[in-house]
Amino acid sequence: MSYSAASQVAARQLEFFENRKVLVAGELDDAFPVELSQTASSVTIFTTNFGYARRMSSHTAIRTVFGAEFCDEADIDMILLYWPKAKAEAEYLLAMLLTKFGPETEICVVGENRSGVRSIEKMFASYGSVTKYDSARRCSFYWGRCDQAPSMFDINDWFRSYPLSIAGTELTIRSLPGVFSHGEFDLGSKLLLETLPSLRGRVLDFGCGAGVIGAVMKTKNPSIELELCDISALAIASAEETFRVNQLEGTFTATDVFAALKGPYDYLISNPPFHAGLKTFYAATEDFIAKAPQYLRQDGQLIIVANNFLRYPPLIEESLGSCETTAKNNKFSIYVAKK
Repeated sequence: MSYSAASQVAARQLEFFENRKVLVAGELDDAFPVELSQTASSVTIFTTNFGYARRMSSHTAIRTVFGAEFCDEADIDMILLYWPKAKAEAEYLLAMLLTKFGPETEICVVGENRSGVRSIEKMFASYGSVTKYDSARRCSFYWGRCDQAPSMFDINDWFRSYPLSIAGTELTIRSLPGVFSHGEFDLGSKLLLETLPSLRGRVLDFGCGAGVIGAVMKTKNPSIELELCDISALAIASAEETFRVNQLEGTFTATDVFAALKGPYDYLISNPPFHAGLKTFYAATEDFIAKAPQYLRQDGQLIIVANNFLRYPPLIEESLGSCETTAKNNKFSIYVAKK
């Protein structure tokens, strides 16, 4: 079984988890929790990633909880946190989980050094002490104990807001830590929104992030039936909040590519992701492009923005028969194809 470097290091420290009730959270994408369940008394996974939750839910030896916030009841005395890409997301997860499970909860933290896992030493200071116990495969492993839990956790305190003026619209964008364009506007999305045609019918905002693209599309085309989707529960919660504060309506779906979606759509519109954690990851976008014809109505359109170095046009041509570059600058291109 192939494990990430972080999981390989965690596997060297199984004695920490013997007969413990372990909650695993953070940037995890392998099946190490299944092995962990043979040592621990119980293993629960909390993940904000729909795809990972879907894969792990088939393992009966562990419990998998998906969402932006851990609201379920659980008997936990140990947290294993895989350090996320965004430091702010680590702060968010620590505050949420330690508020819920309180003092006496032990914590193990593992992550790649380049991800900034060393930040746990200062970040954990307000909760208790933490000590590095292992370093291998360019990863570090820490153990600590929560002596002073936060008095409360309110997810609303973690949204960051910023005003956006784009394509003739004035909006407020709300986003949680770990969400694409958290607290700032992506320039690829800017090019996409400035060049979008008028829209009609059923529209999908694929990989919606904080809901920027969807909010602009709905504001400029109020009659469209808009669905926003993302693999991240944090993104879905952010997009819902963005729509709430701007008094917009849409449907929000957590999904892994098309897994939870039902077509057909008149438009598939996206600034598609090409990173998963710290790694470059093209599979989701390639799958999205390949399956686009199955989810488009006749004469429906695929419209995406992408970095110029990403070789999407040949994939779009293979899937839909043609690919037109309708706009381009020194960094991004807009690709359009019709079914």
